[in-house]
Amino acid sequence: MAGSGASSSVSGVWDMDKPLRVIIGDTPPPRLDKALARDVPEEAALSRTRLARLIAEGAVTRDGVALRDVKEKVTAGDEIVIAVPQAEESHIGPEDIPLAIVWEDEDLVVVDKPAGMVVHPAPGTPTGTLVNALLHHFGGRLSGVGGVARPGIVHRIDKDTSGLLVVAKSDRAHHGLAAQFEAHSADRAYLAVVYGVPDPADPRLRGTRGVSLELGGVIRIQSGLARHRTDRQRQAVYFDGHGKHAVTRARVLESFGTPPSMALVECRLETGRTHQIRVHMAHAGHGLVGDPVYGGRRKPPLKAIGPVAGEAVAGFCRQALHAAELGFDHPVTGERMHFEAPLPEDMAALLAALEDSVRG
Repeated sequence: MAGSGASSSVSGVWDMDKPLRVIIGDTPPPRLDKALARDVPEEAALSRTRLARLIAEGAVTRDGVALRDVKEKVTAGDEIVIAVPQAEESHIGPEDIPLAIVWEDEDLVVVDKPAGMVVHPAPGTPTGTLVNALLHHFGGRLSGVGGVARPGIVHRIDKDTSGLLVVAKSDRAHHGLAAQFEAHSADRAYLAVVYGVPDPADPRLRGTRGVSLELGGVIRIQSGLARHRTDRQRQAVYFDGHGKHAVTRARVLESFGTPPSMALVECRLETGRTHQIRVHMAHAGHGLVGDPVYGGRRKPPLKAIGPVAGEAVAGFCRQALHAAELGFDHPVTGERMHFEAPLPEDMAALLAALEDSVRG
């Protein structure tokens, strides 16, 4: 962030009790917010969005005069003073909810979220969320993310999906992690149990729009994703330029049944859109077991897998999806980090029943 020729009063760790003084470096960008985003020292951990908010609040001054327009012109050598307020207390309350902490340091925490837990409070689920649990776990030891003492949610997984999430504990971690997810450099692998067996040799699959084949039996699914035009609770696949670019790569790890009629699939995300794996796999004709929204509530193929496995499939009451692997560069140390989470009991039992059907 610090541009060539930039300097400031910051040395080492910035004392947040004092105003931040920034000297605009040589050849600055043409507008105030961009110049500050370049020249504010990294340890201040102020994103351009946060800087724009501080500008609008009158907290950014030059020669004692508040600069309230993000498009204000600046020149090299200008001294800009930023009065950064102490982080406000979050309106979200802490709750003593057990958490499976996989890793934690002063900057971030990696959690193995159980199925059934919502990540962030929203209308209809104001309590009992991962954020409520983390606020209790941190016990007040939390830096301000975006000016509020709260966990920094960088990515989310659905309520009924289990598995790994990384959460920022500080602005500097939040910025570094968010940049990696935006650049698609974070690794995310999910395990899903699906109907049918995705086969790269299947003419139907080869002919499905947005599906292409890669080395190693990998099936690549690419489309736009956006809210369904008539059902606002669903996401839908689009190929008309509508929606956000989304790419999923899937490969079969294990198949079940005689003939093979179900599969355990590894799905790797290049992008991370709402319901992406669930929508893409359904589009490819291989909806997830237990998914009530995207066509996963089919009748089990009893002739192929038998009555015991069929009962396990029919009784699985959530989408069979687990965030099994997560990799990223530590936003402060730069160390590459990789985490794995074992299957939760319900998915492990489902797979055991399917595997028994093969052996039986």
